[in-house]
Amino acid sequence: RYLRTLYLGLQSRWQAEHRRRHFYWRMMFESADISMLRLLEAFLKSAPQLVLQLSIMVQQNNIEPLQGLSASASLVSLAWMIASYQKVLRDSREDKMPMSYKGAVVQILWHLFTIAARAIAFALFASVFQLYFGIFIVTHWCIMTFWIIQGETDFCMSKWEEIIYNMVVGIIYIFCWFNVKEGRSRYRMCIYYIITLSENAALTILWFLYYDRQTTSDFNALILVCVVSSSFALGIFFMFIYYCLLHPNGPIFSHRSVGCIFRQEPPPVPGSPVEAVTSRGERDGARGERDSCVPVFQVSPCAPPAPAARAPRTEGPVIRIDLPRKKYPAWDAHFIDRRLRKTILALEYASPTTPRLQYRTPGAPQEVLEYETTV
Repeated sequence: RYLRTLYLGLQSRWQAEHRRRHFYWRMMFESADISMLRLLEAFLKSAPQLVLQLSIMVQQNNIEPLQGLSASASLVSLAWMIASYQKVLRDSREDKMPMSYKGAVVQILWHLFTIAARAIAFALFASVFQLYFGIFIVTHWCIMTFWIIQGETDFCMSKWEEIIYNMVVGIIYIFCWFNVKEGRSRYRMCIYYIITLSENAALTILWFLYYDRQTTSDFNALILVCVVSSSFALGIFFMFIYYCLLHPNGPIFSHRSVGCIFRQEPPPVPGSPVEAVTSRGERDGARGERDSCVPVFQVSPCAPPAPAARAPRTEGPVIRIDLPRKKYPAWDAHFIDRRLRKTILALEYASPTTPRLQYRTPGAPQEVLEYETTV
C-alpha cells in the first residue's frame, strides 16, 4: 500500500495537467486507507501493551528507563494515529474542510491525555484485581460493540463483515472516543465521556482502597490518583479548545458550524440536455433528502462567491444509480460504489476518461466528481 501510494503520487506529478487531479485523489484515498489500517493496528497492539507495561510498573513500584520510553512511545503512537487519520480523512474529502496543523496538534494532546488517564486507571485496577479487570474489559467491549452496531455503520459490503468491523472498532472504544458515523456526534461523544469518567473514577477508587501498602506509600498512591484525574481533565480541556477554536467547521457554538458549506445547485446551462433517470422506487424524493455540498479546500472568513455555471461533461462512460446519493460514512466510501468497484475499474482501463456516477436527486441528476469513482 505504501508503494501504491508513492506510485500514485509520482503519477500525479508526472502526468499531463488533465490527469494530475485524478491520480492525486486516488493517492489521497490510498493514504486514508493506510492511516485507517495503522490506526487499527495501533489500538490492537500498542494499547494492550501500554496497559501491561504500566501495570508491571505499578506492581514493582519502579520504572526502568527502557520501560518508560517504551510506554511513552506506545502512548504517543495511539494519540498520533487517531489525529493523523482524522486529518488525512478530511484532506481526502472534497465535502469536508481540511484540518489545520494547529487543530491536529491540539487533537493529539486531547487524545494523549485522555488515553493516558484511561490506561493508568486500567493499570492501577489490573495490578490488584486481575480477574475482575478482564471481566470489566470484556463487558465494556460488548456494550460498546452493541452501541456501534445500533448506530448502523456502513463500511463493509456484507452484514457479517460489518459486524466484525464493529467488533474491532469496539476495541478502540475501550480506550478513547472515535467517531464512526456521519452526522452530529456531540451527544454520542458526551455520553461516551460521561461513561469513561465514571469508569475511571470507579477503577481508581477501588485500587486506592485495596492497593498493597507495603510496596506503595500513601503519598505515591495519592500522586497516582491526582495524575489520573488531572490527565483526564487536561484531555477534556484540549477537546474543548479544539471544538471551540480549531475545528475545521468553525466553533461549535457558532451558527455557521456545519458539516459542509451548503450552496444552491448551479443553474443548468441553456441548451444542455438533462438526462432522465428511470426510477426503481419512489420517483420524487423529499427536498431535504440530501444536502448538496461543493468542494471546500480552505476556511475563509469572508462570504463565499456565487458559484459559476458549469456545463456537465459529456465524454466518457456514465454509470447511473437510481437511488438518492447517501451521506458519506466515516470511511470515505459509498455502499453502492464498493459494489460497482469492478465495473468502475474495468471501464477506467478500457476508456481514456474516468467513468462518472450519477445519482437520482430531486432536480437534475447529481454527477459525482471523477476521483470518487475510484474508491
